[in-house]
Amino acid sequence: MPKTRRTMTISLPEAMVAEVQRVSREESRTHSELVREALRRYFSARIPVVTPTKAELAGIARGRAEINNGHYVNLDQLLHGVDTQNRKASRKSPKKTARH
Repeated sequence: MPKTRRTMTISLPEAMVAEVQRVSREESRTHSELVREALRRYFSARIPVVTPTKAELAGIARGRAEINNGHYVNLDQLLHGVDTQNRKASRKSPKKTARH
């Protein structure tokens, strides 16, 4: 059976080691259990796992169906459309010339 865990050596400031030891004693947990939980919490806070709602899943399915039916624009088309909408027709003003 393959190993499911690997040993990792880390260095911590003395105050942090003392805190790990204190909390481990208070909660009757090993240092490894405590550090694993701390890392799990860090990772879940940093990169939260989001479960889409039924409405969101339905929207994704509708979007995929539209793409499969050929109803989409590519990035160049989108950017051209946005650029065209933001551009106003204006008269060219005469260039300023330097006086000698």
